[in-house]
Amino acid sequence: MAREPVRGILTAPVALALLAGPALAAGDPASGKELASALCGRCHALGPTGSSPMAEAPPFRTLHERYPIESLAEGLAEGLVTGHPAMPEARLEPEAIADLLAFIESLARR
Repeated sequence: MAREPVRGILTAPVALALLAGPALAAGDPASGKELASALCGRCHALGPTGSSPMAEAPPFRTLHERYPIESLAEGLAEGLVTGHPAMPEARLEPEAIADLLAFIESLARR
């Protein structure tokens, strides 16, 4: 059975706000960590060490190795196509996306 890609649902104004750039600078890593814990933690490792609970889900600390962080904003705005079947569809506001990316960036700096 073929898997359908999972896409985030974001409107055009939200996408434009994300692509503008300043939203990334305003992100709060602590809020992004809370969001990641709620939405992503059952599959992805969220800390500076450790394996992901789901082998197919890369640890958040390695996402910057696969994708430039600034490109993730565009992907989140357009909708992510997932490589693992359990990834849920999420509807995020620009502030939440900025927070999530600030958290991912904080992991990349460690």
